[in-house]
Amino acid sequence: MIVVATAEDAYSVHEVMMAAFEEYRHIDVPSSALEETIESIRHALSSGKEGAVLYMQDNTSVASARFQLREEHLYFSRLSVRPEAHGKGVAKAILLWLEKHAREHGKEEILCQVRMSVPQNIALYRSVGYEVYQEEVVVKPNGSEVLTCYMKKRF
Repeated sequence: MIVVATAEDAYSVHEVMMAAFEEYRHIDVPSSALEETIESIRHALSSGKEGAVLYMQDNTSVASARFQLREEHLYFSRLSVRPEAHGKGVAKAILLWLEKHAREHGKEEILCQVRMSVPQNIALYRSVGYEVYQEEVVVKPNGSEVLTCYMKKRF
């Protein structure tokens, strides 16, 4: 079951994200997701800057995603699935929820940004109709560069 997270759910959103992004801790440039705090997530949710969803299974959060309804599209980030829930359709269920939410708010497309060094994530999004439309080199505060791509799906 997918539920909309509130600021009170920041701990659960953070916990799922940490479990999901742990596999990226030791790559050349670790994901900035690993630097986020419960408080930063709580603030983003309580301020209305972004929303979040949790995928619940047996009263336990096994996945989450954050999103922003922007002027022309829905942008999502931090799609996170606990390792033990991989391969069970959880990420695709969240993507379907996000697409439905976007359409309900009059948006005609959904966007995300993905590291080019994580081809399995690009493959996941392609498998449900997303396409790469732009590449970008992100320069981290320490000067490290990360090649990313933006992906979108039009409805």
